[in-house]
Amino acid sequence: MLKGIGVDLVSIKRIEKIMDRHREKFLNRIMSEKELEHLRPRKFSPASIAARFAAKEAVLKAIGCGIGPAALKEVEITGAAGKAPGVTLYGFAARYATEKSIEQISLSMTHEPPFACAIAAATGSTEKGQV
Repeated sequence: MLKGIGVDLVSIKRIEKIMDRHREKFLNRIMSEKELEHLRPRKFSPASIAARFAAKEAVLKAIGCGIGPAALKEVEITGAAGKAPGVTLYGFAARYATEKSIEQISLSMTHEPPFACAIAAATGSTEKGQV
C-alpha cells in the first residue's frame, strides 16, 4: 500500500556555491560517514551531492514529516553503482516511519545540469498511518 510520495528538485549551482563556502560543515551536517565514503571517489561532485540532497528531501516528504522534525542526516542513501539506491532511516525519521507503518522506501535519483531530482515512494502493508 502506498503511504506517501515525495519529490524534490535541486539546483546543482546552488549546491556548488554552498560547497565553495562551507564544504566540510555542509557535508558533515547532511551526510553520514557511509555516504561520505561513497562520495569521496567521486571527488564530492556537486551533481552527486545535489542528487543525494534531493533524495533526502524527497524521502522525508514521502514519509510525511519533511525537514524540521527530522534532519537530512537521518536519511542515509545507500547503494552501489549500477544498482537502485537504498534508504536507511535513523532517529526521528525512523521512529516516524515506523509509527506510519512504512516498511519500504523506493527511490530514484537523477541529475542533468542545471538540476538534480529525486522521487521517493513510501509503502507498507497496513492501512495504519496512511498519508
